[in-house]
Amino acid sequence: MESVAKLSEEGTGSVVGGKALEGLLKFVEERQHSRREYEGGFEAFEREARRRFNEAEREFLGEELARLDVTLPEVVIDGLVHRPVVTGVGEYMTAAGPVKVLRHRYRAVGTNGASECPLELRAGIVEGLFTPLAARMGVWAMTHLTSLESENLFRELGGMHPSRSTLDRLPKGISERWEMRRREWESELQAQEEAVSEVAVIGVSLDGVMAPMKDGQREAKREQSRQEGKQVSGPAGYREVGCGTVSLYDVKGERLRTVRFARMPEPKKGVLKRQLAAEVEHALKQYPNVPLVKVADGARDNWTFLSKDLPDGIEVVDFYHAAEHLCSAFDLIYGTDSAQARAKSEAYRQVLLNDDQGVEKVIRTLAYHHRRKPRRDTLKKELTYFRRNRSRMKYAQLRAQNLPIGSGIIEAACKTLVTQRMKRSGQRWTIDGVKPSSPFAPWCRVTASMPPGRSSLRTTGRRFPSPQTCCLFLLARHQCERYTLRFGM
Repeated sequence: MESVAKLSEEGTGSVVGGKALEGLLKFVEERQHSRREYEGGFEAFEREARRRFNEAEREFLGEELARLDVTLPEVVIDGLVHRPVVTGVGEYMTAAGPVKVLRHRYRAVGTNGASECPLELRAGIVEGLFTPLAARMGVWAMTHLTSLESENLFRELGGMHPSRSTLDRLPKGISERWEMRRREWESELQAQEEAVSEVAVIGVSLDGVMAPMKDGQREAKREQSRQEGKQVSGPAGYREVGCGTVSLYDVKGERLRTVRFARMPEPKKGVLKRQLAAEVEHALKQYPNVPLVKVADGARDNWTFLSKDLPDGIEVVDFYHAAEHLCSAFDLIYGTDSAQARAKSEAYRQVLLNDDQGVEKVIRTLAYHHRRKPRRDTLKKELTYFRRNRSRMKYAQLRAQNLPIGSGIIEAACKTLVTQRMKRSGQRWTIDGVKPSSPFAPWCRVTASMPPGRSSLRTTGRRFPSPQTCCLFLLARHQCERYTLRFGM
């Protein structure tokens, strides 16, 4: 059933062909008085009921949208006087499906530019088509699914059923708008978050994960490897997607909240680092007497940022990365995966973890074996790794203070924000192509908090609005602020 909603200037509502509600009420009344089983079975009845309710919902939403239309001699948008230029029917995608509404469009006086629709500004219409709720649903689906999967999902659920191409354009447009005002709106999101009680530690981490890119110069890199006589297999054509986290812990070391960031490949993770620095600064202002703990693997670029660009704090190399290097060192000494290598690796792993002088004992042992076999360059690299990071491996003291020693939070962020969405079979991405369909579009800011009474964090639990909701709310509010109404002379 198709209808066009409109309202008169006096504000009384009328719907052209709006009989969906009457049909629904009649359908309900008939079923209430019927004693017979619905023809086709219960599934057929459920589908028919859903169809009728959706029709009535669309009719109702269309009327409410029509109330937001403006029929005045003049309106002011972005400080410019606009006058009516055209009246026509516009189609909008609601959560219940498409609706058609009679609307008026205005153009700035003395220009021949694009016209504006006050109805869309007042309703917060996204990308000229989606209502705020429908946009939120569409972006959520595209965050977790491909455009084809999202299209099939909405078709199966009923209600709105945007096409694959429409879904693909939705977050792409949102991403561009968000990026233009990212700094301003990220500050607003920070201000919306409530302070957490009993915060004893602030933790920050930076890492990245390689993602398959269409513009990663895959073939050129492989050809260069062939010419240099190197192995041509491996992640050629991949580029690093940056991820960062800022977490709050209580005095027992339990995590209270985590804010996760991610950015598409960019030079030296520049924007991501600025986002992390701003988030750390905000956290330190909220909790001024709380120590800052920086946790990462041994990558030098990560530590250059964590050490030099952030305020002073306790630096920790992720214990599990350190244990991997320890295992590799003993494999070099005693033979890969040999019984003696495994035994020594486990023994020194416990020393590194529990002994106050653990890292010094590890360094002495590796130095002894390197002196016996000085030509083993790989063993020297492992020894250098521990020497370079010895001040960041005081795990026994850190554990005694209930401070974090692992980078599991940032590793999980890399997995949930990047790997699960971007590294499916056969997928390759462009910088612009990934922004709208991934959970780490440039405006991504995911805040997760631990529900009261739980001893561990559920990553699906969010105390605060999702990034999609926050983004769409700010976009809709910005549109509403753009115009004022004014009677012409």
